[in-house]
Amino acid sequence: MNEIVESPTAAGLWRRLGWRVLTILWLSLLAGVAGVAFRGVVNPSTTAFMQQRLLYLHAQGYAHARIDYRWVSYQDMAPAVHLAVVASEDQDFPYNDGFDWTAMEEALQHNRVSRHIRGGSTITQQTAKNLYLWGARSYFRKAMEAYFTMLMNMEWPKERILEMYLNIAQFDSDVFGVGAAAQHLFGKTPAELTSGEAALLAAALPAPDRFNVTDPSAYLKRRQAWILDQMGQLGSDYLDGIEAAARR
Repeated sequence: MNEIVESPTAAGLWRRLGWRVLTILWLSLLAGVAGVAFRGVVNPSTTAFMQQRLLYLHAQGYAHARIDYRWVSYQDMAPAVHLAVVASEDQDFPYNDGFDWTAMEEALQHNRVSRHIRGGSTITQQTAKNLYLWGARSYFRKAMEAYFTMLMNMEWPKERILEMYLNIAQFDSDVFGVGAAAQHLFGKTPAELTSGEAALLAAALPAPDRFNVTDPSAYLKRRQAWILDQMGQLGSDYLDGIEAAARR
């Protein structure tokens, strides 16, 4: 006697597919949480943005190009370096939740009427992008950036976020991190940088490919002066709170 085998219904197939998709999403979320926690204590040997930059240089014909990058601990940087990038990039950094909602709204309004795109990213958002993602603008990348920003803000102390940012930010065509930048551009260690040099490095951050720190333009010098003024207004003890919190 032949048995009748019922074929799975369409609803059943969609249900199983839905569960598989949810399982994959859940595992991806767990992997993200674990990966960010891991990077909270283990320094990266490279980043997604460094690799993208290296591929670009090779594609431009620089077959022997290498990324100049060396890790430096937070304590081995001059305090002026910490303050300069906060004064330049994200003055609300010690207090925000990884996002500056006012700056983001102002950037959106500006970009609607101007051809010159303005960003509203915090130091935490920029760190997330540089560490895990890529430079091209898209809604998907911004969504992923927001996801990693939330995780980093929850899992890392502020000092670790700033330390990571300063170590993986691009300062010249193939120079990443303040350790390599201090040596390559000034012939110094990060601990030896003056306030003026730290402000000059911070001034070049928005466009390190265009700005020449060793021969600064009039615009770069004006921006350096503005950053120095902001550093003075914030005060040398402005970041004491995040440094104390990291040691508790």
